[in-house]
Amino acid sequence: MRLVASDMDGTIVGHDGTISERTVRAFERCRQQGIEVVFVTGRPPRWLEPLRQLEYAGKVICSNGALTYDLGAEKVLSSHLLDSSSIFEARNIIKGIFPAAAFAAETVSGFHVEHGFAEEASLELLGGVRPKPLAESLNGEGVIKFLARERDITPDEFLHEVAPAIEHLVATTHSAPSVAMLEMSVPGINKSVTLAQYAADLGIDASEVVAFGDMPNDIQMLGWAGHGYAMASGHADALAAANLRAPAFDDDGVAQVLEERLAALKSA
Repeated sequence: MRLVASDMDGTIVGHDGTISERTVRAFERCRQQGIEVVFVTGRPPRWLEPLRQLEYAGKVICSNGALTYDLGAEKVLSSHLLDSSSIFEARNIIKGIFPAAAFAAETVSGFHVEHGFAEEASLELLGGVRPKPLAESLNGEGVIKFLARERDITPDEFLHEVAPAIEHLVATTHSAPSVAMLEMSVPGINKSVTLAQYAADLGIDASEVVAFGDMPNDIQMLGWAGHGYAMASGHADALAAANLRAPAFDDDGVAQVLEERLAALKSA
């Protein structure tokens, strides 16, 4: 075990935005023993505050692999951006299937929402973002992650209906257990692609990587890592993709696995 790569929400971060003390200690012990740690999340850079609990100031692979961020320097290191034509063509196709769908876009500089994407209270939590048509608010800016939301369908149904229709334009996944919200990025970009490059730059092979995740946006990462752990509390597709299973999030599953692996290294 030379590199630990972990998802955030539902894997180490709870609904209240906190990380358990046991998990904090487990990651601290990894770093003390010279094991590289990286977080691989669907979150954008503006939403990484939970990692402060770990006193972590390293690299974070954000937006499902579309962006790599230096948390300590608060600096974008690399990004893969969707162009406007792909976004609006995908939007039109989705609208043809689900006329009530609403859209948003994450860029390097901020978050842009159309009317109907989020409730007023949610927009206030996002810093008072005001809804506008994306054609107006983006103004040609490249997009890290394009989002579509539907109200009257399950997340899996939304994904299965839409993804085949737009796969020539964007890569599509979802990570919210109970909200039908699709996350779209540049084709060929996902958590595993960017993590694989990150590991290669450190001279670390996939067989030396332990990865944790719980949702469909973690599937490729869990399949790529030599030791891919799906959380027992995770999505069925993530569980099917992983070769190993960690205890549930509520049982500090990541911490349990890391403690066991660290103990095995010590006794070897």
